[in-house]
Amino acid sequence: MLLHFFTALREAKVPVTLREYLALLGALDRDLADKRVEEFYFLARTALVKDERNLDRFDRVFGTVFKGVESLGEAVEPAAIPEEWLRKLAEKYLTEAERAQLKALGWDKLFETLKQRLAEQKGRHQGGSKWIGTGGTSPFGAHGFNPEGIRIGQEGNRNFRAVKVWDKREFRDLDDGVELGTRNMRLALRRLRRFARTGAAEELDLDGTIRETARQGYLDVRLRPERRNAVKVLLFLDVGGSMDWHVELAEELFSAARSEFKHFAHFYFHNCPYEAVWTENRRRHDDRTPLLDVIRTYPPDYRVVFVGDASMSPYEIAMPGGSVEHWNEEAGAVWLQRVLDHFPKAVWLNPVPREQWTYTQSIAMVRRIFSERMFPLSLEGLDEAMRALVR
Repeated sequence: MLLHFFTALREAKVPVTLREYLALLGALDRDLADKRVEEFYFLARTALVKDERNLDRFDRVFGTVFKGVESLGEAVEPAAIPEEWLRKLAEKYLTEAERAQLKALGWDKLFETLKQRLAEQKGRHQGGSKWIGTGGTSPFGAHGFNPEGIRIGQEGNRNFRAVKVWDKREFRDLDDGVELGTRNMRLALRRLRRFARTGAAEELDLDGTIRETARQGYLDVRLRPERRNAVKVLLFLDVGGSMDWHVELAEELFSAARSEFKHFAHFYFHNCPYEAVWTENRRRHDDRTPLLDVIRTYPPDYRVVFVGDASMSPYEIAMPGGSVEHWNEEAGAVWLQRVLDHFPKAVWLNPVPREQWTYTQSIAMVRRIFSERMFPLSLEGLDEAMRALVR
């Protein structure tokens, strides 16, 4: 019942925390409520309510949860605290002033220090500033904070500060069957259309049939190749991490592009393309396509569109080994330039609003590599991008 009381308070928007709940349990262990419901009410209110504006909500929840309870023994029952709650206690929360005092080691010093820690450390650590552990200010570990660190053993992003991640993460493919929220996105893509009749003659040429029949004096059926969009499109999609927030928008673009272009291919990458890309996220560790093979396979007349938020550690673009998932022998900027050298018609579509681009250093770096051919993933930005690709 006490656990239900705590969750009911949170559902009622009373800002109670796990620490306050544990403090209440500690007070009950010391029998401060004297096993009386009236005393428990005042004890719980003191421990859990920190703002008098929440007293009415607290009273309503208390009256609902403990209605008909005459003794505290009826309310208290053995119950384990969920493991997820206990894990949250290990996370490190710092004020802005405390965060500003922490200094980044820099790329070379970071990896040199990690090698020393791996050689010296003998056990588990929590809450410190030096060893590989949890909940501290060390550059190595999980659930803590550091301006630049290596994340080890954490289920997802918290502060978006890690320059490298040692975890196996799973991404999902984008759905090319998603119905678009607006048909204007498809109309914008049609700026790339350049129709031509190529291939086998399988479509009835009605005008030609009438003309030849009249000329020959008998039925002369004429066929012609189907009229198709001759533009070729190569789509590179960033998946995982901060791109999870933009999946719906990316899927709409993916669906539109797949339906608009006959000559179409797509590949996935994470944050920045390196020596290999992939077409299925569930097999991305086993079935990868070397990026050099992509460059050799597709001719330069393909239009190339990158879709990603370009929000990452600058090291991922500028440094060998900067990838968060593996040790890349060459910097991401080198691979991006190789793609641009082969495909002169290329743009980058960014789901982050244009007015926020100056907040992120990596976005500015990618814009420079693309010679400012970065456009927001909006209807206006898509229209600008298509104009740039047809010039």
